Amino acid sequence: MKFALRILAGMALMTTTFAAVGQTPSVNGMPAVTLTRKPTPGATKPEFTSVTLLPGRALLVEQITAHFPGQDKDVDVLASPLGSLEEAAKTLNETDTPNGDLSYRLGSAFLFPYPNRIRGPLSADGKTLTTEWKGKTITLPANNIGKNPGAERHAMHGLILNSKVEDLKVDQNSNGGSATGVIHGGNFNGHWLSKTDLVIKVTLTAEGVDASVVAHNVGTEPEPVAIAWHPYFNIPSGDRKQARLHIPGSEMAEVDGYDNVFPTGKILPVAGTRFDFQAAKGKPLAEDFLDDNFSNLEHVGGAVVVKITDPAAHYGVEIEGLTPNIKTIQVYAPPAKSYVAVEHQTNFANPFGKEWGKKDTEMIVLAPGKSTQWHVRLKLFVP
Repeated sequence: MKFALRILAGMALMTTTFAAVGQTPSVNGMPAVTLTRKPTPGATKPEFTSVTLLPGRALLVEQITAHFPGQDKDVDVLASPLGSLEEAAKTLNETDTPNGDLSYRLGSAFLFPYPNRIRGPLSADGKTLTTEWKGKTITLPANNIGKNPGAERHAMHGLILNSKVEDLKVDQNSNGGSATGVIHGGNFNGHWLSKTDLVIKVTLTAEGVDASVVAHNVGTEPEPVAIAWHPYFNIPSGDRKQARLHIPGSEMAEVDGYDNVFPTGKILPVAGTRFDFQAAKGKPLAEDFLDDNFSNLEHVGGAVVVKITDPAAHYGVEIEGLTPNIKTIQVYAPPAKSYVAVEHQTNFANPFGKEWGKKDTEMIVLAPGKSTQWHVRLKLFVP
C-alpha cells in the first residue's frame, strides 16, 4: 500500500485537475473537480454525464448528473441542499463548523472511521466525549445534538468531514474518468487509535458511478473502523409521496425517537410494518418519516441493492453495495424534502454502546499493516 501511495503521489504531479484556480469555486483552498462525458449519440438507455467533487472535503460528491433519452436537459441525481456549486463553496468556506459538519448535513460526504452516532460522557466544556474499545479510551468531538429540550450531545459521522485529500489524481477520458485522493489521517488529531491512510476514488462512466474507500492501518496497534457515504438522492419530479423505495433488509434497529435517534439495542423485524420496503418494486414513501437503520440484508449477486423509483419522472436509481462488509443501511427521508439519503454502512450506530450487550456491531478490526475496502456503485434505470 505504501508503494501504491508513492506511485499515486508521483502520478499526481503529471495530472491535470481540470479545475483551474480562479475559474472554479474552491473549498478549503482546493478547487472543485468535475468529471464529464457526453451522452452516447442515439442512446436508448439513461447514462451518467458528470460528477462534481470537492477535494477540500475528502472528495465530497457535490453533484451527479444524468441524461435520460427523450429529455431536453440532464437530471440531477443528487439533491443539493447547498444549492449551486458557487453557493456550496461560499457556505462551506464561510459558515461551517471547525469539524466540517455541513459536509454531511448539506452534501454527500464520505464517513470514516465511524458513520452514524457515538455516545459517551461529555467533557466539562461539552466539546468532546469519551467512549471505550477493548479497554482503551477514545475521545471524540461532540459535534451533534438533537433539537428537543434535554437532547444529548454526541459524536456524529466520523473524523474526515473537513479533511483535504493529498496526492490528488484526476484522469479524464471520453467516457468519463476518475478522481483519486489520499488522506494521511494519522490518529486524527488524537481522536482515534493507531494511524490510518485512506484512498478515496470516484469513477464516472456512462453505465455507473463508483465510489470506493480503502483504509490501511499504518500504525502499530489494532483499530476499529467503519466506512459509509452520505448521499442525498434526488426525487426529480418533486412528488415525494409517489416515489418508491426498495430496501433489502428484513430487520431494523429500534431507536429512542427521531430526535436523538439513539439505538436501544433491540433489533426488530420489519415485515408487516411501515418499515417493510422489501418488495421488489418497493413501496411509496407517502408521508412517512424515516431515519432508520436496516439490517439482515439480502445480497443478490454479491450486492446489497437499494432502489429509488420516481414513476412520475420515469426515473430510477440503484445504489449497490459491492463489498461484503456492508452490514447495515441507514435511510433518512423527511416528508417535507424531495430526497432520500441512503447510507451503505459497515456498522450499527453507537457501536461501543452497552445497549448492544454481546452483539457484534460490525466494527472492522484492522491489525497493523492490514486494509479494508468499501465500494458502492450507482446505476440508472427507467421504471
